[in-house]
Amino acid sequence: MREITANYKFKTPINIRFSDLDAFGHVNNAVYLTFFEIARTDYFKEIIQWNWDDTNLILGKSEISYLKPLKLGDQIFCYVRTSRIGNSSFDVDYVIVKMTETGEEQVCTTGQTVCIHYDYKTYRSVSIPENETRKMMEFEGFKPRS
Repeated sequence: MREITANYKFKTPINIRFSDLDAFGHVNNAVYLTFFEIARTDYFKEIIQWNWDDTNLILGKSEISYLKPLKLGDQIFCYVRTSRIGNSSFDVDYVIVKMTETGEEQVCTTGQTVCIHYDYKTYRSVSIPENETRKMMEFEGFKPRS
């Protein structure tokens, strides 16, 4: 399991609420996007320190792989990383783990979103601000652009 999360430097706790469950007592599949959003927001706030006055992000694509179910009472965390940075979009990867009774992390879900820096006045994508690009590159260890 450690090999899956080895390239992630950021991890945040996620709380499972009763309202997150489906009729079978598992976390509903649609809720995982909310878990990703919570983790992504923590990552942006704590690590990248996005300037939300000048930045609007929309999701262009979401992918989720459900590996093991989650249920109420599970202690879970979400690993987050930026895996690709383009001119106006970037990819964010996620790994949701739950703690086992032995204190080990068990991978339950993986996913990815494509985030697009967007201008609502012109209804089109725009370049990611230089400061946010630099912070993502520095935190994730990307080589500077030539």
